Order: sequence, then C-alpha cells, then structure tokens
Amino acid sequence: MKTAPIIKTDRLLLREPIIDDWPSFAELMTSERAKYMGGPFSLGSAWGVFCHGVALWQLFGVGNLSIVSRENNQCLGQIEINQGPRFPEQELGWQLNAAAEGKGYAFEAAVAMRDWAFQECRLKTLVSYIDPDNSRSIRLAERLGATIDENACKQDPDDLVYRHLG
Repeated sequence: MKTAPIIKTDRLLLREPIIDDWPSFAELMTSERAKYMGGPFSLGSAWGVFCHGVALWQLFGVGNLSIVSRENNQCLGQIEINQGPRFPEQELGWQLNAAAEGKGYAFEAAVAMRDWAFQECRLKTLVSYIDPDNSRSIRLAERLGATIDENACKQDPDDLVYRHLG
C-alpha cells in the first residue's frame, strides 16, 4: 500500500485531499465548468468522484492530490493519476477552480505529478482523456509535450487521447 506523496513546486504544494478541500471541489464539479469531465455532477456523484481519487492511493498507489497555494494555503483544484475500471489506461488529469485559471498552476502541477509518476512509480506512459471542445486542456496537454494517440482506447467515444511519454 502506497501513501500519497507530498510534492512541492515553486508556488504549489500537492498533497492528499482533506475534507476542507471538499467544498471547492463540490462547487467545481456541480457547476457548468464540469461539462468537460462528465458533469455537471449531482452533489452525491461529486462526492463519489472526490472519494474515488482518495481511494486510488490505497488500491493502486496513485490517485488525486489537492493543488494548494504555498502563498496562502488555498486549495486551487486537483491533479491526479487515475486508474481502475473507468480508465482504459493510467490518466494524468487536472481540474482547477475558476479563480485559479490562467496563472500557470495547472501546468506547474501537471509537470510535477507527471514527473513523480515517471520517476517514483516508474511508469513509461500516461494519457489524458480530453473532450474535443475543451481547448484549454488541449493546449495544456500540448504544452506538456503530449501528442494525440489515435490508436489508444478511449474513456468516452468522443475523447481525444493525449499520450505523455516518460
């Protein structure tokens, strides 16, 4: 059984989610902003997604980490390595609260999480499942150096699958 790591970047602390992170996660996942992630979700379904990310650490040694500002200790969103029956491959995923967008936090967190997965878990590849209308996530995946993999299994039939190589 692997415990969630604590990963520090210049501006961010990536750490295991705590219950104090739930309100901002629930707000995001029940809002229209969740449309690219299979939402908006009901409050109960959002809770299931939140708990899924926490449980992954116990089951697979990967999972969700909260993205926290080192400046003010505010939870900005989540970064994750997803695995399990809902994911054909291990996925690098991200979601940010609206106020945190456009400041480079998602890129900073994704680089740190991706590099951790490649170095510590010795993964050779990750994918990011992205809705084709989610231009911000497409740009982020490309900025991370990921490329479209036309042959990869998809989580949703309409997804674009971006591959990250270790």
